Amino acid sequence: MTRISLRGAALIAALAASTLLSACAPLIVGGAMVGGTLMVTDRRTSGAQIEDQAIELKAMNRSRDVIGERGHVGITSYNRQVLITGEVPSDADKTAVEQAVQKVENVKSTVNELAVIGASSLTSRSSDAIVTSKVKASFVDAADLSANVVKVITERGTVYLMGRVTEREANRATEIARGVSGVHKVVKLFEIITEQELAEMQPKR
Repeated sequence: MTRISLRGAALIAALAASTLLSACAPLIVGGAMVGGTLMVTDRRTSGAQIEDQAIELKAMNRSRDVIGERGHVGITSYNRQVLITGEVPSDADKTAVEQAVQKVENVKSTVNELAVIGASSLTSRSSDAIVTSKVKASFVDAADLSANVVKVITERGTVYLMGRVTEREANRATEIARGVSGVHKVVKLFEIITEQELAEMQPKR
């Protein structure tokens, strides 16, 4: 099991607190599990970051138009790949939400992970928030992984990992996440880049 340092523990508290403030919202932008605690460089272009923000907001509104308050839907866009998580009451709702998201401008692809079950409880969402915080804290503690390059979303104990990473980074992040208590499953949704591409992203000295 992964052990977390004092620095990591502080991050858990900060992330969990910020997440719980919005845990009651039926629709969640950016996967309710990731905050702005780590002010670091993003591997997406600035244009892609702005596009992702716009996609999340528009997709949230489209989802609300489709299901109203009937379900709990999380929208996370990374480099125009959109992850849809949460719970809806029917297969028709699941399909309708995905179709609505696919129509949002600049969406490249969608991953529909909606479950057709009753909406998760506040307790369940709070537990997911803590799991995400622990995964992020474990990334911070890892000397061989840049914590900021992986976006973490947790839904009912399943951890989704997104980001532009090398195969080495993807494997390491997955290994770390699987070792965190409370994680039932890890789903990799990475955009894989080469080590050469990574080197070219590094600041020139």
